[in-house]
Order: sequence, then structure tokens, then C-alpha cells
Amino acid sequence: MNYSQLAFSDAAKELQQEFGSRQIYERVEKYHVVDGLTENEIKFIAVQDYFYLASIGENGYPYIQHRGGPKGFVKVLDEQTLAFVDFSGNRQYISVGNIETNPNVALIMVSYPHRARLKVYAQAKVVPLTDEPELFAQIDPADYKHRPERMLVLTVQAYDWNCPQHITPRYTAEELEPAFAAQRQRLADLEAENQKLKAELENLKITPK
Repeated sequence: MNYSQLAFSDAAKELQQEFGSRQIYERVEKYHVVDGLTENEIKFIAVQDYFYLASIGENGYPYIQHRGGPKGFVKVLDEQTLAFVDFSGNRQYISVGNIETNPNVALIMVSYPHRARLKVYAQAKVVPLTDEPELFAQIDPADYKHRPERMLVLTVQAYDWNCPQHITPRYTAEELEPAFAAQRQRLADLEAENQKLKAELENLKITPK
């Protein structure tokens, strides 16, 4: 797998040459080759609850769609294969229709708290639910409210990580909960202490000002 060889068109290389980065990226093309997803990518994918999927339409335009679900709804079947259940949505079927005519897709997965971004080139295949029931049982997020329509199996062609520059950290309510839990507990303790002091003053027949 060589992400640079797939990503760098002749036009991109000419611009790299013009702006002084071609020498660096030429070395990357030659030497940055991996055999498949490593433990680092697999662990990253396992905790994602959304990603962006780009497909190519018959009109030549790319189409980018947000895909979401429970954490880990994208399953790593092996070092070169991803799969997920395609949930029923607005029934436009643009991405699925694009994949039927052109299997080449790109994924971007982002962790805003960690300012990390994984880019993946893949070839996608639409798999009816009844064609591979064992696969469906393996990847279906049964505890998540959804209506499955089909499965998408992605054969990874290459991947790369983006630098964290310009990724603004953002946090979900779930991620912020531990920080607020301590504050809520402190407020509860102060309220309890306040009520105790009021009770003691009442017992002493002292009216607080």
C-alpha cells in the first residue's frame, strides 16, 4: 500500500515542484509503503462513531456523505478489509448508486479531541444482507436503533494520517461528562454542608442574616 502513489497526480507533483516540497514527497513515495492496517489504525477505527465517505458519480462529480452509528460500527475484518451495515436513511441512494458504477471511494475519520485524521482509499462492494448472513451477524450493531438495508465491504488500497494543524479540538457531551461530574459532586457536597449548618443554627435558635 502506497498512499502517495495513489494520491499524487501529475498535476499535484508539478505543484509540489513549484512550491518546493517535491523532493520530500518523492522520498515518501519511494519508501513509505505498508502491508495493511496496523494496530494503531485498527484501534482508531474501533472507537469511531462517524466518518465521511466520498464516492464518484457517473456525472464525474464526487459526492461526500456523513455516515454515523455507534462507536465501532465500522468493523475491521482483517488488515485490508473494513465493513459496516448501511442503515436506512433518506433513500436517495447516491453513495450506493455511485459505488455500483465506480467502486473507488475515500474515507476520512477524525478524532477532534486527539486532533487526529485518518484518510483511506478503498474499493467498495455492496453486499445484500441475505447474501452473507454470517457477515451480517458479525458486523450488525444489534443494540443500536437502526434499520439495516445492505452491507458495504471496503478493500483498503492505501491510507495515511494528516497532520493535526487546523483541527480544532471539539468534545461530545459524553467526553465532557467526567470533567463536569466532579463539579456537580462538589456543588452537592457544598449544598449538603449548607443544609447541615442551617439545621444547626435552627437548633440554636439563631436566625441567620
